[in-house]
Amino acid sequence: MPSRRRVSVADGRAALTSWSTDPGTTDRSTTATAVRFTLEELGLRAPGRSVEVRVPPFGVVQCVEGLQHRRGTPPNVIETDAATWLALSVGHLSTADAAAAGALRVSGTRADLTAYLPLFPDTEG
Repeated sequence: MPSRRRVSVADGRAALTSWSTDPGTTDRSTTATAVRFTLEELGLRAPGRSVEVRVPPFGVVQCVEGLQHRRGTPPNVIETDAATWLALSVGHLSTADAAAAGALRVSGTRADLTAYLPLFPDTEG
């Protein structure tokens, strides 16, 4: 079943552009909207349930085709903070650099989003 959108595209793009323009001063609500929007977008672009992407405390999405996870700890998990996730989403940071800095925690053989990131490389900032 495909993901459904809870954050409108207009609100999500506005929040993402606001964050991208000045990440250090973006308020929590705008950051939360941008994170949720980008997670929803990832779920739409990479439907499936084999990888779980976590951005606490703002959201989580299961994505990427493959074996489905149903209970317990998923075998393929990607977890990061909001600033790192948004930087990955707009192309300000690569997954390799984020992982090398310890800001991106990855477990599982399928936990690789390089084919899907950045989601919005055209975002100003």
